[in-house]
Amino acid sequence: MTDTTEVRGLAGRFRRRLPAHEVHEVLSSTRRSAALSYLQREGEVSVQALSEAVATAETSVRPAPRDVRLSVYNSLVGTHLPKLAALGLVDYDIEHKRVRVLPAARQVTSHTGVLTGLGITWAGYYRTLGVIGLFLVVASLAGVPVLSAVDPLVPATVALVAFAVSGVYQLWAERRRARRSFRGR
Repeated sequence: MTDTTEVRGLAGRFRRRLPAHEVHEVLSSTRRSAALSYLQREGEVSVQALSEAVATAETSVRPAPRDVRLSVYNSLVGTHLPKLAALGLVDYDIEHKRVRVLPAARQVTSHTGVLTGLGITWAGYYRTLGVIGLFLVVASLAGVPVLSAVDPLVPATVALVAFAVSGVYQLWAERRRARRSFRGR
């Protein structure tokens, strides 16, 4: 990105950790959160592609209605991208209408995957579920008392069903949360 056209504050350029209140402020906007999540996956994109992705996330319609895409584009350009750039989370090239996520954004996006009831990320939850399932299968095969009486297929099946049920619940909960947050903008 050219340094003559990028918007990035000096405070954001040199800061190592964002204070908690700034992390919460960034995440308080569903559009900023959606934009950062998309940028984490894609790296560098045009502002138009970003606005289309955020609008699609808001409406669950592909392509999103034109008026929603325009509203998202204007709010990203006018408010959200300059704010994210000033915090040092993105490079925003105004002239070329491109935006690129910076490594500092990970400290914000790491807060977006929290499982509400347990306070752990979905990745941590699935990792724990996998380790427990593997332990039960191996213990059954190794002849650990009580578990050796159970066919190894039983704990394997229970673990797979737990993964499937958890995946369905996660999808349902995320869609419900997204719909509520987009309605209450």
